[in-house]
This record gives sequence, structure tokens and C-alpha cells, in this order.
Amino acid sequence: MQTLLRTPLHDRHAALGARFVPFAGWEMPVQYEGVIPEHQAVRTDAGVFDVSHMGELEVEGPRAKELLQGLLSNDLAKIGPGEAQYTLLTNERGGIIDDLIVYGLEPTRFLLIVNASNREADYGWLKEREIRGSEVSDRSSDYALLAVQGPKAFERLGLPAGKKAFTWEMGEVDGVEVMVNRTGYTGEEGCELLTMAEDAGELWDSVLARGVVPCGLGARDTLRLEVCYPLHGNDITPDIDPISAGLGWLCALDKGFTGADVLRRIKADGPERKLVAFVMDEKAIPRQGMAISEPPGEVTSGSHSPMLDVGIGMGYVPAGSNAPDTELTIDVRGRPRHARVVPKPIYRREEHA
Repeated sequence: MQTLLRTPLHDRHAALGARFVPFAGWEMPVQYEGVIPEHQAVRTDAGVFDVSHMGELEVEGPRAKELLQGLLSNDLAKIGPGEAQYTLLTNERGGIIDDLIVYGLEPTRFLLIVNASNREADYGWLKEREIRGSEVSDRSSDYALLAVQGPKAFERLGLPAGKKAFTWEMGEVDGVEVMVNRTGYTGEEGCELLTMAEDAGELWDSVLARGVVPCGLGARDTLRLEVCYPLHGNDITPDIDPISAGLGWLCALDKGFTGADVLRRIKADGPERKLVAFVMDEKAIPRQGMAISEPPGEVTSGSHSPMLDVGIGMGYVPAGSNAPDTELTIDVRGRPRHARVVPKPIYRREEHA
């Protein structure tokens, strides 16, 4: 039986009464007070997630940028030190090995924050393809990562608001040094605070003392689903290409990267299926793996939306059946239930203010 890993904050989660679940080889808090109040705290104020299970890989050397430019789908030439970029690591078939964020630390040094379940695979993939003048290292155990998300996140933290998304700068919260990454996975304002593992407890205590609500993986999932952010392992996998997943905008097809030739063909010919967002028209909760019987497809993510109070989800359908208002029939535990395709994101703050 596999021994689950624990983040540096495990004891603090337990002391708060968190309910734990196994996730990507880690024992992680899924909720504290409950998914709905935690979700609503992020949409209306600020919540904090311990995401220290995420992986941190560093790539450095005079040819580090050259290495990454040939392996990552987005154009790394568009960012410099102090900036970040959402991108994909793809295989020879154009499938998505992982979706990740790359941070420009220095002209010859980059930080990749990757999904916990893919850390070892990502590291191995990059390490095997090192070129002279580049070095890939796994620094995951050195760091802790707290995601503070919500419209009042910066106010609660005492950090300057209004700066450009996908940038970073060094700062501090109550004396704890942090890398303030203006990124997130909820569709709200906020940041992800990277700090040394030994400082994680002090940082967590300070964030909670400032009135930020502790949140678990349950709310993290419903928040990202409302705004249609894909989850690797569900909506995107090594067998799914970015064009079909609606992530073609992350692919600089005018440059050479692994699988780019395949993706150019898919874009030119058009994908056979597309990832759509949908809302249930009947009282039912869709779940990953449920069949879409008409048109034929499959649900890749599904849940109850705390903000809309209705079942929502994403799934793959034939490319000609992806237009908004297209009717879907989903097999919910043996019963046909009706849904309709909607534009992404499913939840928009301006529509529900």
C-alpha cells in the first residue's frame, strides 16, 4: 500500500478539522467547513488553498531558453524576467503531457510549476532532453505554495492590487519572504505565494489571521469548473490534443516544438471532437466518465455549481455539435437527463453581481 505524502502544513489542516482525501499520491484536505461556503468565500472575499503538492522544476543555463522553446507549446520569447506564461508540455502525437506555468526568473533561469500527478513524468521528460548548456532540477521539496484567491485577496494580504496578471515579484507577508505570483486557478483575482518549505507554517498562520478562509480541493475543483479551466487527467490527457481541448491559443505553431507538425495538421483539417461546457436543464449532477448519449460523447468534468445552483460540466462531443444551445442527453446513473452547451466560462461575475 502506497504511503501518502504530506505537505508541510498537514498538522495545521488536521487541527482545523479538515477532511482528507488521497490525491496524486498526497494526503490533501478536501474541505474544512464545507465545499459550498469555501467556494463562496473565494467568489465574494478571499480563500487560501495549500497547493504545496504541486511540483517546482528549475531549468537554468545559457541554453535553458532554447531547451524550453523546443519543448513547450507557447512562445517563450514573449516573456522575460518578472513574467509568467501558461503553456503545455506535449508529446510526439500532440497530446498534452501536462499544462503548466513557466516563470522567467532570469534570462538564463526558469521555474516551471507543474501538476502534482505529473511532476515525475515532466521532470523525466525534460531531463532526458537536456542539451549542453542547460540543466533541469527538481526543487519541489524546497518549496511550499499557497494560493490566495478572491476579490479581496490582495487587500487581505496587504499586497498591492491592480498589477498585471501572469507577472511576479518578490515580497513579504508579515515578515515571511514570498514570491508573489499573480496567477491562479479560480477565475478570481489573487496570487500564488511561493515560499521556502520551512516558512510555510508561519505564512499559513499569517494568512488565516488576516481573515482569509481555508479552502480544500473540493472548492478548488468547483471554482475551476465554473470558469472552465481544464483539469489534467480529466479534460486534458496525453491522448488529447490542444486543438480539440480548445487550447490551440497556447500553441505557437509557427515554431518547432514536440508534436507541432501533428497539431498543424489537426488545425488545418479540423478536430474530430471538441471540449464543450454545458449546463443541466434538469435536476441532475453530471460526473466524470458519464456517457453523453446524444450526440455521442463523454463527460470529463462535472459537479454542482455553488454560484448557479445547477449541475454543470465539460465534455467532448463531435466537432459539429459544439455550438451554444446544442442539446445534450447525458446518462446520469442510467437515466437520460437533458443539458445544453453554453459559452465558456459558465460563470461570469458581471452576470451575477
